[in-house]
Amino acid sequence: MDWKNFIQQALTEDVREGDHTSLSCIKEDAVGKAQLHIKDDGILAGVELAEKIFRYLDPSIQFKKLLNDGDKINEGQIGFELEGNARAILTGERLALNCMQRMSGIATLTNEYVKRVEGFKAKILDTRKTTPLFREAEKWAVRIGGGENHRFGLFDMILIKDNHIDYCGGVVNAIEAVKKYLREKKLSLRVEIEARRLEDVAMILQTSGVNRILLDNFSLKTLKEAMEMIAGRFETEASGGVNLETVRDIAATNVDYISVGAITHSYRSLDLSLKAKIS
Repeated sequence: MDWKNFIQQALTEDVREGDHTSLSCIKEDAVGKAQLHIKDDGILAGVELAEKIFRYLDPSIQFKKLLNDGDKINEGQIGFELEGNARAILTGERLALNCMQRMSGIATLTNEYVKRVEGFKAKILDTRKTTPLFREAEKWAVRIGGGENHRFGLFDMILIKDNHIDYCGGVVNAIEAVKKYLREKKLSLRVEIEARRLEDVAMILQTSGVNRILLDNFSLKTLKEAMEMIAGRFETEASGGVNLETVRDIAATNVDYISVGAITHSYRSLDLSLKAKIS
């Protein structure tokens, strides 16, 4: 991602013609120190992005990491220390915190899911249920939390879902249409298709051109039956009805992947603050 462009856009939204509070209160050449205060327990994420933000505003700023992305954190710790132009620190404060609080929340929730499936082969995946224009940071946070990224967008993989299937007139029609498209466009993209029932699984098993079967909203009993039918011939992914209480039972069916939209849309941001250090 072009992080410079992201930072520019975010600052334009927040600062526009000027941070008038800092401009009026703080001398242009004033030097300040600050610390990131951890006020929650969880997994830290966004330290590297915060450094990019502050260095964009003041290339000479001293940024000392005391904790790193992926570290387990507890209330009362200090994440990093800054020393540089005071106006730059104040202007970048909220942008850095907004990014870090959200990324840390995602990393923390992702890590909870990852720990729940320990001992099984299933990998926790994110989805496209992300904040527009903040997807790269959110998927970065998923990786920091120990999860893996599904497709980034509509451009890098083919995922034939229920509406595609219905518009195409069925599972087989959709798969054949995709195969024809890939041949004509000379594209090499992985193909995943959603199955809503065991009958869909049976039809998919009789065709070629698919890499992964998405078993969506299957009951645990039906999911086990589907896995027996597939018998390792395709990669498998389970989705729908996944939460911290159900994810381990889903993993026990031997699926390869479990996609969890909640890790990027229903997390709780961690409480972090940036405080001036007066010495």
